[in-house]
Amino acid sequence: MAIQTTRARFAGVAIAVVTGSVCIPWTQTATAAEPAPRHCVVDARSGQQSCFATFTAAVDRATDGRVTDAPATPREAAASPSFRAELSGLRATAASRAASKARTKAEGDVIQGTFFDGKNFTGSSLTITGPGLCEKDGWVNYQHDLADDWKNRISSVQPWGNCAVWLYPEPGLGGDRDGPFDENTADIGQMMNDRTQSIGFS
Repeated sequence: MAIQTTRARFAGVAIAVVTGSVCIPWTQTATAAEPAPRHCVVDARSGQQSCFATFTAAVDRATDGRVTDAPATPREAAASPSFRAELSGLRATAASRAASKARTKAEGDVIQGTFFDGKNFTGSSLTITGPGLCEKDGWVNYQHDLADDWKNRISSVQPWGNCAVWLYPEPGLGGDRDGPFDENTADIGQMMNDRTQSIGFS
């Protein structure tokens, strides 16, 4: 009888497995893929924004084709002396054109800052171009209100165009600002992390 009972028990388990009534512990290991970073360029005068899959393409657009070999990621760009030297060369050219009063619209476009939604220059980026270099006269020379898709996202910054960057928690340079950020800043700190809605360049 004991043998028959055991066989019957095994048979019942086999049937249960076939019918799916036995629950086997299972842990889900798959995770949803994170969206790929986008690298966008916005003209501060017109508000026109274009986005690209690589930082290289974004810099190409921001410089009107004058820099076509930028590193593929902003983090690589931040660590590249040759890239900084190349943009510094554009800054000197822009200053010369300003002095001669002979700039066209394209020639006047200057990269004033690049902003990232991750710390350490990671994640998606937003590069802002403006009509000229900052003048270092103690005033905010240029300002930009972020579009809704970039509000409350910035975590690290790279200033360009002879500019220092000021970050504000409200549109129109409103609220208590933080800055100036006058060099590559991998972490802007708790005060303005994921809170910026407008930017001043001085």
